[in-house]
Amino acid sequence: MTVGFILNGEDVVVQAGADRRLLDILRDTFKLFGSKASCRVGRCGSCSVILNGKLVPSCLIPAFSVRGGEVITIEGFMQTDEYLDIAAGFARSGVEMCGFCESAKILATEALLDKSPRPTREEILSAFDGVLCRCTDPRTLAEGVAAASDARQRRLYGRAP
Repeated sequence: MTVGFILNGEDVVVQAGADRRLLDILRDTFKLFGSKASCRVGRCGSCSVILNGKLVPSCLIPAFSVRGGEVITIEGFMQTDEYLDIAAGFARSGVEMCGFCESAKILATEALLDKSPRPTREEILSAFDGVLCRCTDPRTLAEGVAAASDARQRRLYGRAP
């Protein structure tokens, strides 16, 4: 079947069988390897992407279900000012992540800040429930997200509230 959607800001069309998952299309067709193919059952979160504004495990998403939607991968997100906000906040707080979870945690942060520009500590910690890697101390990660929020507020409004 033909599936058209927006991928990292560009209109794309792919041929995909009913059994194809978004993760496989991203990796095989578009050669986007930032989403990791790990558990393939939606538990680890390393394959996460943003689909229509929501963080989702791409290994569980049937390709046909993205028709007409918008998908943002880490490769596309890294080209944005929003990514720079998160990178600055994480660097300022000393957040260090492994290659297994880095893209998922960055996209989880973006999905959270898009929904809640000044998230509470509880919102921050729950935003990472779907990313099982524990390479980063939760306190440090929460500080990094708060710093990313401040960086975004400064960029958008000239100040952090």
